[in-house]
Amino acid sequence: MPPAPYAYRQLDDPKLEEKAQRLMETIRCLTCQSQSIADSDASLAGDMRSQIRQRIAAGEEPEAIRAWLVERYGDYITYTPRVTSLTWPLFAAPLLILLVAGLLLRKRFVRRRLMDGEGL
Repeated sequence: MPPAPYAYRQLDDPKLEEKAQRLMETIRCLTCQSQSIADSDASLAGDMRSQIRQRIAAGEEPEAIRAWLVERYGDYITYTPRVTSLTWPLFAAPLLILLVAGLLLRKRFVRRRLMDGEGL
């Protein structure tokens, strides 16, 4: 199949192309997974670039396009995942681990200070 019409062709309006480019840099390529669709040569990324450019040219806002992509492909598609009832533990876990580690270290240092003070 030939590539999508705007897979490798920019929009004529530089402002619209800049909007599209900024959005494409925040969307993960589902084939490559480590690259944005702006950097990927995968055919799926080309199709997604074309979809974004067509929607931007039609006047759709980037956040509406992002919402459509997330609805279609899931939260993994974006580099900035939303905090939801399912994802909040992923954001809270590092803070909880740091808190527990801090409490354990504090307890150890207080105990050591008491033991050193009793030995005098």
